[in-house]
Amino acid sequence: MNIRITNNKQRMDDKRFWVGFTLVKGIGAVRLRALLDYFGDAETAWNASLFDLVGAGLSPKLAERILQVRSVVNLDEYIAQTAKQGIRILTWNDPEYPSHLYEIDQPPPVLYLRGEVTPEDAWAVAIVGTRSVTPYGRQVTEELATVLAQNGVTIVSGLARGVDGIAHRAALKAGGRTLAVLGSGLDKIYPPEHRALAEQIAAQGAILSDYAPGTPPDSANFPPRNRIISGLSMAVIVVEAGDTSGALITAEFAIEQGREVFAVPGSIFAPQSRGPNHLISNGAKILLSPQTVLEALDLTRNVERRAIRKAVPADPTEAILLEALGAEPIHVDDIRARVALPIETVSAALAMMELKGMVRQVGGMNYVAVREVQAEYRLNHP
Repeated sequence: MNIRITNNKQRMDDKRFWVGFTLVKGIGAVRLRALLDYFGDAETAWNASLFDLVGAGLSPKLAERILQVRSVVNLDEYIAQTAKQGIRILTWNDPEYPSHLYEIDQPPPVLYLRGEVTPEDAWAVAIVGTRSVTPYGRQVTEELATVLAQNGVTIVSGLARGVDGIAHRAALKAGGRTLAVLGSGLDKIYPPEHRALAEQIAAQGAILSDYAPGTPPDSANFPPRNRIISGLSMAVIVVEAGDTSGALITAEFAIEQGREVFAVPGSIFAPQSRGPNHLISNGAKILLSPQTVLEALDLTRNVERRAIRKAVPADPTEAILLEALGAEPIHVDDIRARVALPIETVSAALAMMELKGMVRQVGGMNYVAVREVQAEYRLNHP
């Protein structure tokens, strides 16, 4: 998937039609991508005839559904109402769209957001688990979230009762950032007793959903939203979970997305420990302390990375390298050839940029740009 950067007016005009498609049941990432590829942009696809929509590969029933939604929804009014609720909209085209999430298979085309997602949220770990948390699970969750947040790691979870809520609160108490992913519209907070918590998270992080405002918290919505929890994160930690817990679904998504999975061991007699014990027996990393996660993901340097990133502005060499890099891995020798700089200069600059979180080495001296950083740079340096 290629990065497409447009000017602000184009992005605002186009965004209405992306939102329109989120209101059509049956249009997800795959079908929207196919429509964009066929018609060239969301506006043309939204205004297409029934004949052309079917020609693009949609079933007649789904094409008719688009026309039906189009006939009853005023997109300008819908966008205005969303803005009045303090809800922002991100699409694949927006530089704020989280880089880790963008990299997964079939990322959600539209995210609804209250609060702010920052480049620092690329260093995120999900903490998930049962709603029926034990005192042991509570203690472990609080310690994990606190220590990780104190080390500059953003805590991601699902705002549910039990482990999720404990993780969010501990991160907030530690002065850290936290992201909550909902299985409903952002105006339909669930569970209702977490409304105040959601407001605190929005002030010190963000609440997100790929479900449009007005979508109720239907049980069918929660398993799919778990792919966003794992997609936002470098790793997923399962604290306590029963045999059918949604936390295990999150772990499965994490494995599919190439994320690390950690599990907290527990008593073989405790039903809440069956899930993590099963994950460990199937290859998940056993988590005995927060330091296990920090060391495995090299997050012990996270505070240093953030400090350097804020303290040192991009110099001309970094700017040239950001222009040369993209989402596809490029070997350092090919980068040197592209920018026509000495290999020593390129290697030293890439090492500093990696420390600052601007680029990532993906193995074998191949580098990619961090999408958010590159997109922000290009917006400010047209």
